[in-house]
Amino acid sequence: MADLSVVVITKDEEHDLAACLDSVKGLAAEVVVIDNRSTDRTVELAKARGAVVRERVFDDYASQKQFALEQATRGWILSIDADERVTPELARELERLLAAGPAEDAFELPFEVEFMGRVLRFGGLGSERHLRLVRRGKGRFVGGGLHEGLEVDGRVGRAAGRIRHVPYRDLDEYLAKLGRYTSLAAEKRHRAGRRSSPLDHLRPCWELFARLVLKLGLLDGTPGVVYAGLSAFHTWVKYVKLRELEDRS
Repeated sequence: MADLSVVVITKDEEHDLAACLDSVKGLAAEVVVIDNRSTDRTVELAKARGAVVRERVFDDYASQKQFALEQATRGWILSIDADERVTPELARELERLLAAGPAEDAFELPFEVEFMGRVLRFGGLGSERHLRLVRRGKGRFVGGGLHEGLEVDGRVGRAAGRIRHVPYRDLDEYLAKLGRYTSLAAEKRHRAGRRSSPLDHLRPCWELFARLVLKLGLLDGTPGVVYAGLSAFHTWVKYVKLRELEDRS
Protein backbone atom coordinates (compact mmCIF):
# COMPACT_ATOMS: atom_id res chain seq x y z
CA MET A 1 0.00 0.00 0.00
CA ALA A 2 1.22 3.45 -0.88
CA ASP A 3 1.35 6.27 1.68
CA LEU A 4 -1.98 7.34 0.27
CA SER A 5 -5.40 8.40 1.51
CA VAL A 6 -8.32 8.30 -0.91
CA VAL A 7 -11.18 10.68 -0.09
CA VAL A 8 -14.69 10.58 -1.57
CA ILE A 9 -17.77 12.71 -0.88
CA THR A 10 -21.14 10.98 -1.21
CA LYS A 11 -24.90 11.43 -1.22
CA ASP A 12 -26.98 8.38 -2.18
CA GLU A 13 -24.24 6.77 -4.27
CA GLU A 14 -25.05 3.09 -3.84
CA HIS A 15 -25.02 2.51 -7.61
CA ASP A 16 -21.50 3.91 -8.12
CA LEU A 17 -19.57 3.76 -4.87
CA ALA A 18 -18.71 0.05 -4.82
CA ALA A 19 -16.91 0.21 -8.19
CA CYS A 20 -15.13 3.40 -7.12
CA LEU A 21 -13.78 1.92 -3.89
CA ASP A 22 -12.96 -1.41 -5.50
CA SER A 23 -10.75 0.44 -7.99
CA VAL A 24 -8.44 1.63 -5.17
CA LYS A 25 -8.43 -1.64 -3.22
CA GLY A 26 -4.84 -2.53 -2.35
CA LEU A 27 -3.58 0.88 -3.42
CA ALA A 28 -4.72 3.21 -0.63
CA ALA A 29 -3.66 2.78 2.96
CA GLU A 30 -6.77 4.69 3.99
CA VAL A 31 -10.14 5.48 2.42
CA VAL A 32 -12.27 8.29 3.88
CA VAL A 33 -15.89 8.79 2.81
CA ILE A 34 -17.66 12.02 3.75
CA ASP A 35 -21.38 11.35 3.53
CA ASN A 36 -24.23 13.84 3.30
CA ARG A 37 -27.02 11.95 5.05
CA SER A 38 -27.47 9.24 2.44
CA THR A 39 -30.78 7.39 2.58
CA ASP A 40 -29.68 4.36 0.54
CA ARG A 41 -26.92 1.77 1.12
CA THR A 42 -24.01 4.17 0.55
CA VAL A 43 -22.70 4.10 4.13
CA GLU A 44 -23.16 0.34 4.39
CA LEU A 45 -21.18 -0.26 1.20
CA ALA A 46 -18.42 2.11 2.26
CA LYS A 47 -17.96 0.47 5.66
CA ALA A 48 -18.04 -3.01 4.10
CA ARG A 49 -15.00 -1.99 2.04
CA GLY A 50 -13.08 -0.71 5.06
CA ALA A 51 -13.67 3.00 4.58
CA VAL A 52 -13.75 5.47 7.43
CA VAL A 53 -17.14 7.18 7.16
CA ARG A 54 -17.84 10.63 8.55
CA GLU A 55 -21.04 12.62 8.16
CA ARG A 56 -21.16 16.26 7.11
CA VAL A 57 -24.15 18.20 5.84
CA PHE A 58 -23.43 19.49 2.35
CA ASP A 59 -23.08 23.25 1.83
CA ASP A 60 -21.01 23.42 -1.37
CA TYR A 61 -18.61 21.16 -3.25
CA ALA A 62 -15.41 23.01 -2.38
CA SER A 63 -16.18 23.04 1.36
CA GLN A 64 -17.24 19.40 1.36
CA LYS A 65 -14.10 18.27 -0.44
CA GLN A 66 -11.89 20.48 1.70
CA PHE A 67 -13.36 18.84 4.80
CA ALA A 68 -12.55 15.46 3.27
CA LEU A 69 -8.92 16.52 2.71
CA GLU A 70 -8.66 17.53 6.35
CA GLN A 71 -9.76 14.09 7.53
CA ALA A 72 -6.98 12.29 5.64
CA THR A 73 -3.93 11.21 7.63
CA ARG A 74 -1.50 9.86 5.01
CA GLY A 75 1.25 11.73 3.22
CA TRP A 76 -0.59 11.89 -0.10
CA ILE A 77 -4.29 12.37 -0.83
CA LEU A 78 -6.24 11.32 -3.90
CA SER A 79 -9.65 12.99 -4.19
CA ILE A 80 -12.10 11.17 -6.45
CA ASP A 81 -15.85 11.18 -6.96
CA ALA A 82 -18.11 8.18 -6.51
CA ASP A 83 -18.65 7.90 -10.28
CA GLU A 84 -14.91 7.78 -10.99
CA ARG A 85 -12.58 4.77 -11.07
CA VAL A 86 -8.82 4.52 -10.86
CA THR A 87 -7.71 2.48 -13.85
CA PRO A 88 -5.24 -0.39 -13.23
CA GLU A 89 -2.61 1.54 -15.21
CA LEU A 90 -2.97 4.56 -12.95
CA ALA A 91 -2.90 2.42 -9.80
CA ARG A 92 0.43 0.86 -10.85
CA GLU A 93 1.82 4.28 -11.74
CA LEU A 94 0.82 5.77 -8.39
CA GLU A 95 2.46 2.91 -6.51
CA ARG A 96 5.75 3.52 -8.33
CA LEU A 97 5.47 7.27 -8.12
CA LEU A 98 4.82 7.54 -4.40
CA ALA A 99 7.37 4.86 -3.55
CA ALA A 100 10.03 6.91 -5.31
CA GLY A 101 9.31 10.03 -3.25
CA PRO A 102 8.46 12.60 -5.94
CA ALA A 103 9.74 16.17 -5.83
CA GLU A 104 6.32 17.46 -6.90
CA ASP A 105 3.61 18.45 -4.43
CA ALA A 106 0.63 17.58 -6.63
CA PHE A 107 -0.23 15.82 -9.87
CA GLU A 108 -2.71 16.40 -12.65
CA LEU A 109 -4.41 13.19 -13.75
CA PRO A 110 -5.84 12.60 -17.24
CA PHE A 111 -9.51 11.66 -17.42
CA GLU A 112 -11.57 9.59 -19.81
CA VAL A 113 -15.36 9.64 -19.96
CA GLU A 114 -17.38 6.46 -20.45
CA PHE A 115 -20.88 7.03 -21.83
CA MET A 116 -23.36 4.47 -23.18
CA GLY A 117 -20.72 1.78 -22.72
CA ARG A 118 -18.03 3.55 -24.75
CA VAL A 119 -15.01 5.65 -23.79
CA LEU A 120 -15.43 8.94 -25.65
CA ARG A 121 -12.19 9.98 -27.33
CA PHE A 122 -13.45 13.07 -29.12
CA GLY A 123 -15.98 15.86 -28.63
CA GLY A 124 -13.65 17.71 -26.26
CA LEU A 125 -13.54 14.81 -23.80
CA GLY A 126 -10.32 13.06 -24.74
CA SER A 127 -7.87 15.54 -23.23
CA GLU A 128 -9.30 16.44 -19.83
CA ARG A 129 -6.87 16.76 -16.92
CA HIS A 130 -7.68 17.60 -13.32
CA LEU A 131 -5.61 18.16 -10.19
CA ARG A 132 -6.64 15.34 -7.88
CA LEU A 133 -3.47 14.02 -6.21
CA VAL A 134 -1.84 16.28 -3.62
CA ARG A 135 0.69 16.06 -0.84
CA ARG A 136 -1.07 16.51 2.51
CA GLY A 137 -0.97 20.13 3.63
CA LYS A 138 -0.03 21.46 0.18
CA GLY A 139 -3.46 22.04 -1.35
CA ARG A 140 -6.98 23.19 -0.66
CA PHE A 141 -10.25 23.14 -2.56
CA VAL A 142 -11.63 26.42 -3.86
CA GLY A 143 -14.52 27.32 -6.14
CA GLY A 144 -17.68 27.07 -4.07
CA GLY A 145 -20.87 25.56 -5.41
CA LEU A 146 -19.75 24.27 -8.80
CA HIS A 147 -16.53 23.57 -10.69
CA GLU A 148 -14.46 23.31 -7.55
CA GLY A 149 -10.75 22.63 -7.89
CA LEU A 150 -7.52 22.15 -5.98
CA GLU A 151 -5.29 25.13 -5.40
CA VAL A 152 -1.74 23.95 -4.77
CA ASP A 153 1.15 25.59 -2.97
CA GLY A 154 4.06 23.92 -4.71
CA ARG A 155 5.22 22.17 -7.83
CA VAL A 156 2.67 20.35 -10.00
CA GLY A 157 3.49 17.32 -12.15
CA ARG A 158 1.52 15.21 -14.60
CA ALA A 159 0.69 11.52 -14.41
CA ALA A 160 0.01 9.34 -17.44
CA GLY A 161 -2.47 6.78 -16.07
CA ARG A 162 -6.12 7.73 -16.33
CA ILE A 163 -9.16 8.07 -14.13
CA ARG A 164 -12.29 6.76 -15.81
CA HIS A 165 -15.37 8.90 -15.25
CA VAL A 166 -18.76 7.21 -15.63
CA PRO A 167 -21.07 10.19 -14.99
CA TYR A 168 -24.35 8.66 -16.19
CA ARG A 169 -25.50 5.05 -16.26
CA ASP A 170 -28.30 5.90 -18.69
CA LEU A 171 -30.47 8.73 -20.01
CA ASP A 172 -32.71 8.68 -16.94
CA GLU A 173 -29.76 9.41 -14.67
CA TYR A 174 -28.61 12.22 -16.94
CA LEU A 175 -32.04 13.85 -16.80
CA ALA A 176 -32.23 13.33 -13.04
CA LYS A 177 -28.96 15.21 -12.55
CA LEU A 178 -29.74 17.87 -15.15
CA GLY A 179 -31.94 19.95 -12.88
CA ARG A 180 -29.44 20.23 -10.06
CA TYR A 181 -26.38 20.96 -12.17
CA THR A 182 -28.07 23.54 -14.39
CA SER A 183 -29.46 25.31 -11.31
CA LEU A 184 -26.02 25.47 -9.70
CA ALA A 185 -24.47 26.78 -12.92
CA ALA A 186 -27.16 29.45 -13.34
CA GLU A 187 -26.86 30.55 -9.71
CA LYS A 188 -23.09 30.86 -10.02
CA ARG A 189 -23.43 33.09 -13.08
CA HIS A 190 -26.13 35.17 -11.42
CA ARG A 191 -23.97 35.79 -8.34
CA ALA A 192 -21.11 36.83 -10.60
CA GLY A 193 -23.31 39.47 -12.23
CA ARG A 194 -23.77 37.65 -15.54
CA ARG A 195 -26.86 38.86 -17.43
CA SER A 196 -28.88 36.81 -19.88
CA SER A 197 -29.19 37.78 -23.54
CA PRO A 198 -31.40 36.70 -26.45
CA LEU A 199 -28.18 35.49 -28.06
CA ASP A 200 -27.92 32.85 -25.34
CA HIS A 201 -30.52 30.84 -27.28
CA LEU A 202 -27.89 30.34 -29.98
CA ARG A 203 -25.41 28.80 -27.54
CA PRO A 204 -26.85 25.26 -27.80
CA CYS A 205 -26.39 25.36 -31.58
CA TRP A 206 -22.75 26.31 -31.18
CA GLU A 207 -22.26 23.69 -28.46
CA LEU A 208 -23.62 20.97 -30.71
CA PHE A 209 -21.59 22.06 -33.75
CA ALA A 210 -18.39 22.49 -31.76
CA ARG A 211 -18.59 19.06 -30.12
CA LEU A 212 -19.67 17.11 -33.20
CA VAL A 213 -17.66 18.84 -35.93
CA LEU A 214 -14.85 21.01 -34.61
CA LYS A 215 -13.97 18.52 -31.86
CA LEU A 216 -14.77 15.47 -34.00
CA GLY A 217 -17.42 14.02 -31.68
CA LEU A 218 -19.00 12.31 -34.68
CA LEU A 219 -16.09 9.86 -34.61
CA ASP A 220 -17.41 8.48 -31.32
CA GLY A 221 -20.51 7.24 -33.10
CA THR A 222 -23.95 7.22 -31.49
CA PRO A 223 -22.65 7.79 -27.92
CA GLY A 224 -20.74 10.85 -29.12
CA VAL A 225 -23.75 12.28 -30.92
CA VAL A 226 -26.05 11.68 -27.94
CA TYR A 227 -23.57 13.22 -25.51
CA ALA A 228 -23.18 16.30 -27.70
CA GLY A 229 -26.94 16.71 -27.96
CA LEU A 230 -27.41 16.41 -24.23
CA SER A 231 -24.59 18.91 -23.61
CA ALA A 232 -26.32 21.38 -25.93
CA PHE A 233 -29.61 20.92 -24.09
CA HIS A 234 -27.81 21.36 -20.76
CA THR A 235 -26.39 24.67 -22.02
CA TRP A 236 -29.81 25.95 -23.08
CA VAL A 237 -31.49 25.02 -19.78
CA LYS A 238 -28.69 26.71 -17.83
CA TYR A 239 -29.23 30.04 -19.54
CA VAL A 240 -33.02 29.81 -19.34
CA LYS A 241 -32.64 29.36 -15.59
CA LEU A 242 -30.34 32.38 -15.48
CA ARG A 243 -33.15 34.42 -17.05
CA GLU A 244 -35.57 33.09 -14.45
CA LEU A 245 -33.25 34.21 -11.65
CA GLU A 246 -33.10 37.70 -13.14
CA ASP A 247 -36.89 37.87 -13.38
CA ARG A 248 -37.23 36.93 -9.71
CA SER A 249 -34.57 39.33 -8.42
